[in-house]
Order: sequence, then C-alpha cells, then structure tokens
Amino acid sequence: MLSAVIIAKDEADRIEAAVRSVAFADEVLVVDSGSADATVARAEAAGARVVQTDWPGFVAQKNRAWALARGEWVLSIDADEAVSAELQTAIRAAVASPAAEGFEVKRKTRWLGHDLAHGFAFPDPRVRLARKDRARWEGIDPHDHLVVAGSVAPLQGILHHDPYRSFEEHLRTIDRYTALDARRGSWLDVLARPPWHFIRGYLLKGGFRDGWPGLAFAALGATYTFTKWSRGHWDP
Repeated sequence: MLSAVIIAKDEADRIEAAVRSVAFADEVLVVDSGSADATVARAEAAGARVVQTDWPGFVAQKNRAWALARGEWVLSIDADEAVSAELQTAIRAAVASPAAEGFEVKRKTRWLGHDLAHGFAFPDPRVRLARKDRARWEGIDPHDHLVVAGSVAPLQGILHHDPYRSFEEHLRTIDRYTALDARRGSWLDVLARPPWHFIRGYLLKGGFRDGWPGLAFAALGATYTFTKWSRGHWDP
C-alpha cells in the first residue's frame, strides 16, 4: 500500500493540484496546521483524508504526517509541488517491484511563471519515497530531508515545484526562513558565502541559461545566504 502525504497551511489555491497529482496512491493524507482558508474543504473534495493539528515545525510535522500514513510505502510532497505523469508511473513501478528502500526524485522549480532548468532549480534531487519503517525526517528547520536506512535509487520523471506566488512572497519567505536558519560564523562567512552561492548557481551550474529569471533566482539565493549568515551577527 502506498500513502502520499502533504503538510499544509493556508494553501487553498494549490492544494487541489497537489492532491490530484498523487491520486494514484492508495491513500492521500493532508496534515493541516490551522488553515484559515478553504484548504481543508478543498483537500477533502479532491479526495484526501485530512488530519488537523498544531504546528510543531517542519521536521516534526513531516515526521507526524509520516507516522499517520497507513501505507507500507510513503511518498511525501509539499503543497506547492505536483508529481508529473512520468514520475507517477515510475513511483508505481518502484513500489510494485522495489529495488531499494528509498527513492530520489528530480525537482524542477517554476519561478514566477518561468520554468527554470539549470542552477539550483534543477535537477535539485530530493529523497521523497521510502518504506515507512525505514525512513524518517531529519534536519534543522526550515531545511528538512528524508533519511533512509538502506539503499536509495533514482526515479525518472519530474516533481514540479512552484513555491512563490509573487516576488513579494519570495522576499517574505527569505525573511521568515532566515530567522529560523540564522547562522553565527565569521565575517568571512558573511562576505564570501553569498558571492560563492551566486557563482555556483549562476555560472557553474548554468543558471545563466535560464535568462533573466535565472539571474534573479541566483541573486535571491545569494540574498538568502547573506541574510542567513549576517543575522547571526545582527539579531540579538
């Protein structure tokens, strides 16, 4: 049995697309943390089982959703993600005849209406499918990752990612996430890490091939890096 799990809060405008992209699973579970909009109603209308909870943080919430899943296999996606048709086929085949304990997918980011195919936006590999009893979420909020006790294999197909509704939302996300992710290092970290992030994403990983959206995405990534390291010095 395969369960697909999604954590959500105030995602009424995109929860249906996420749920429908994993409708091939035997169970679709949405763990909602107090949405004030129509997220719960729309998730249920799309066929999901909804559990309403508090918000303990990203890592804890994903482990909670993982534990609530009823399937032997669990697929985890975010509310701003959707599974492509090719990836759906690959997931079904992997669960039917597993060659590993967990599976890695290629995530592709769409930034403000522009599909990005280079830089840190793609292939952006993420482990998202595993046997329930062989994996758990770890990391430091807001950066979670699924750790599998056993082998991990890649899957064909794309996990589509459309994280920002507007430029302003991207800036708010940087502010919110760096408040959680502030690092205390030397001033060398503050000065050197942001340009190195930009060089890696824009030049070494080919973000320049995505035109001005690739430039903007790399610059905002460098902004995140600068803010994360500088907040460790500036914030009390």
